Amino acid sequence: MTSTIQQKWEQCCQLISSNVSEAQFNAWFKPISVKSYANNRLTLSVPTAYFVEHIEEHYGSLLIKALVKVFGKGIELFFHYKQVNNEPTSGVDVKAVKGSPAVKPGLPDANPFNNSISKVAFDSQLNPRYNFDNYCGSVSNKIALSIGKAIGNNPDNKTFNPLFIFGPSGVGKTHLMHAIGLAIKERRPERRVMYTSSRLFESQFTAASRNGKINDFIYFYQGIDVLIIDDIQDLIDKEKTQNAFFHIFSHLHLNNRQIIISSDCAPAQLKGMPERLLTRMKWGITVELERPDIQLRREVLEQKSLQDGLTIPAEVLDFIAENVTDSIRELEGIVASLLAHATALGREVNLDLARYVLSNSIKINKRQINFEMVTNSVAQHLNIDPESIYSKGRKREVSDARQLVMYLVKKHTKMSSTAIATRLSRTHATVLHGVKTIEERLQFEKPLQETISAIETLLHNA
Repeated sequence: MTSTIQQKWEQCCQLISSNVSEAQFNAWFKPISVKSYANNRLTLSVPTAYFVEHIEEHYGSLLIKALVKVFGKGIELFFHYKQVNNEPTSGVDVKAVKGSPAVKPGLPDANPFNNSISKVAFDSQLNPRYNFDNYCGSVSNKIALSIGKAIGNNPDNKTFNPLFIFGPSGVGKTHLMHAIGLAIKERRPERRVMYTSSRLFESQFTAASRNGKINDFIYFYQGIDVLIIDDIQDLIDKEKTQNAFFHIFSHLHLNNRQIIISSDCAPAQLKGMPERLLTRMKWGITVELERPDIQLRREVLEQKSLQDGLTIPAEVLDFIAENVTDSIRELEGIVASLLAHATALGREVNLDLARYVLSNSIKINKRQINFEMVTNSVAQHLNIDPESIYSKGRKREVSDARQLVMYLVKKHTKMSSTAIATRLSRTHATVLHGVKTIEERLQFEKPLQETISAIETLLHNA
């Protein structure tokens, strides 16, 4: 490095020191030194990554103005620091947020960081099948969907930046993120929209680190207009990759670029992520995608069956929607299995086939019977007012109904005799007597057997 460059840096420091206090200058600018200067690219060495963050946040504009005044308008500023103390090989160069515009990146393959990258057509890695037209909406995803559409319909509005989407696996996070990206590309074709998984991001970083191309890696991602990164929880405890993502995130956000992140849990639950990164993830808006409600599950089934050219009767749709409750991905798999079985066996899709397919895929949910269901079913079958069962009335029909409730609740629920007695405002002994009376009568009274069978049918279809 020539003495001329050092003199120019000292001139910059004089300009800066005249605009900040002595304590501020000594704390944040004295530790900086010039690492290199070539082709209008100035690289400053700083002690840590935190220096870059603090300087850009508090003194970024002042620093750039001083550099432009001394070096000229074409100056490009980079910061150099070691990601790991006392490890020279961990050093990286990070472009200043307020530096000149980044170059246009190209194809994001496993190692996209080469000199000819800008000549390659940019591939957003977006799946055209995952769009808003085939994204089903309901109460369980209403907020996330409305925000996603707002971003897609108006890419210039950065109200929701960053957007953090969380929820369990299979609830539609990835589909929603692709849909947002596709909508942005439709309205702003020139925008560089990038979808990547956190695993791919980490793999690319590792390859770049191994090949001495960390600077190219960071520079590539800093040139993206919309970064969509899936399953951020996969970066937990990956300290070096987290550091790289932190600086990419900060650069994009300060340059008003859209960031969309997904996770299987809320930011507060991402243990193993640095606090400074978690704080930035909360800058915009955090929305949850809940497990699909029955309305959404049925709509997904209908849409998937239409796409696959499969006719599914309404009763079969209802049966599947009631029993497959965890994820949308699981519902789509069930439809595919139904199609395969119907084709291979030459059978029509009906309840028997659905039961067979589901028995091999999931544990079919059994309807949970509770006290109120029993009381209402008994009252319905006997054509009496349910409230009369709770009363102190001693009419024969009400007394018999009350004993039937005691017997059926004891048989079909886990309620104790004491709990049943409390609900009916009776004693524990009364419930024991009522249950025993019904059990003894059942041995000899066929009409009572038929009554209980009819009530149990009502219970299972309630």
